[in-house]
Amino acid sequence: MRAPRFWWQPSPSLQANLLRPVGLIYGSVAASRMKRRGEQVELPVICIGNFTAGGAGKTPTAIAIAAVLDGAGENPIFLSRGYGGSLAGPVRVQPQHGAAEIGDEPVLLSRTARTIVSRSRPAGARLAYEIGATVVVMDDGLQNPSLIKDCAIAVVDGATGLGNGLLLPAGPLRAPMWAQWPLVDAVLVIGDGEPGRQVALEADEHGKRVFTASLEPAPEAAEALKGRRVMAFAGIGRPEKFFDTLHACGAIVDVTHAFPDHHPFKPQEVAALRQEAEALGLLPVTTEKDLVRMADASAAWPALTALPVRLRIENETGLRNLLMRRINERRLRVV
Repeated sequence: MRAPRFWWQPSPSLQANLLRPVGLIYGSVAASRMKRRGEQVELPVICIGNFTAGGAGKTPTAIAIAAVLDGAGENPIFLSRGYGGSLAGPVRVQPQHGAAEIGDEPVLLSRTARTIVSRSRPAGARLAYEIGATVVVMDDGLQNPSLIKDCAIAVVDGATGLGNGLLLPAGPLRAPMWAQWPLVDAVLVIGDGEPGRQVALEADEHGKRVFTASLEPAPEAAEALKGRRVMAFAGIGRPEKFFDTLHACGAIVDVTHAFPDHHPFKPQEVAALRQEAEALGLLPVTTEKDLVRMADASAAWPALTALPVRLRIENETGLRNLLMRRINERRLRVV
């Protein structure tokens, strides 16, 4: 679905207030579910989640944290539900797997480290143990109670924060904040913005560690787009964030098209986008996640370009120390 604009307004709109009763019911169910006791698996579990629906940067954060763990001598493995894919798993992602089978995010994750897709998180974690991982990095799942997490990091978009502060569908919150704060060990705010600063202050009041980071385009790709006239399109949580990144690279963004998150591009949609770009003489640019979902079509559209982005974490040493402390505490409890 495409996140409605009223979710991100600083105060609830009339439409949000009309939906508030439904949100209260949704939140009550979510909070009750989150109280369930999860399964303790053999490996330490690091969860990268967020408080809200919509794109906050979980997948780049998971990739960055796996790199931090690898640098600390661990052998991390990604665990994903595989949203949008047909395979229930548990299955280890292989090169022949596409987004239609495992979802777009696992395809990207598997380019960095071994990745398992499993709708049952405990079953996926057990497979990770069997194939020699030392730690599980969950991409999403903060509100899923099936696994006991040893460290949970909530990713927050600095520009949007918690939006209007209401529960789905009145706002972006996946569960009441009073039920979510006890689940997290730290908050990672990506990008600038007063909404993100407000979440950071609230996190500090709850005794949670706060880290900051920024999403930065790959330098070579950014340089190649400087001064180019482009048609930008994206099917992510907040396409506007991608368009802003292109502007910051120096690209001349003549046309934009926003699609719902995880949008499965149909052949006729791709054909229409290509026809428009070629008619206007524009370079078509999209995100890495979108390009994964367009694998078949993009092979026949050589001009189609993706802009890779990477997460740069401030105080990476502090984050590594937190992760390793939680991992070692877990291992001491097992001994």
